Amino acid sequence: MPTRRTTMRSRTGTKLYAVRDASGQFKDIQTYKRAHAADLRHKSKAEVEAARGPMEKKVRKAAGDAVKSVKRSVKGAVAAVERAAKRAVKQVAGRQPPKKTTPKPAVRKTARKSVRKAAGKVTAKPAAKKTVKKTARKTAAKSAGKRLAKKALKTK
Repeated sequence: MPTRRTTMRSRTGTKLYAVRDASGQFKDIQTYKRAHAADLRHKSKAEVEAARGPMEKKVRKAAGDAVKSVKRSVKGAVAAVERAAKRAVKQVAGRQPPKKTTPKPAVRKTARKSVRKAAGKVTAKPAAKKTVKKTARKTAAKSAGKRLAKKALKTK
C-alpha cells in the first residue's frame, strides 16, 4: 500500500508533504514540488499494464509460466538428490564394524605362547634358503640378459 501523505505549508509558504509512520509520528517531510515530480516519474503497475500491447502480455505470461515450470522441476530434482543423499548416509552409518572386545588375561597369555612357538617354527631351513637363492639368481640373470639385448638393438 502506498504511503499516505498529509499536505501542509511551511512558514515561508512552501507546500509540504508530511509522511507519518503507523503511530502517527512524522517519519519524513518532503517538499510538494520534489515529491510530486518523483511521483510523476514513476508509473503505477496499472499504467504499465495498460501501456503494454496484447502480444507483449502474452509473451510475458508465457515467460513467467516457463520460469515457474523450470523452478518446479528443479525443486523436484533437488528434493530427489537430497533423498538419495540421506539414504546413502543412513546406509553408511548403519554399517559399522563390531567393537573389538579385549581378551581376558588368561587368553592373552596362551596367545603369547602360541605366537612364540609359531615364530620358532617359521625359521627357514638351510635347504629352503638355497633354493630361494638359486631362483633369485636365475631371475636376475634373465632380466640382465634382456637388458643387454635391448641395448644391442638400440646401438645398431
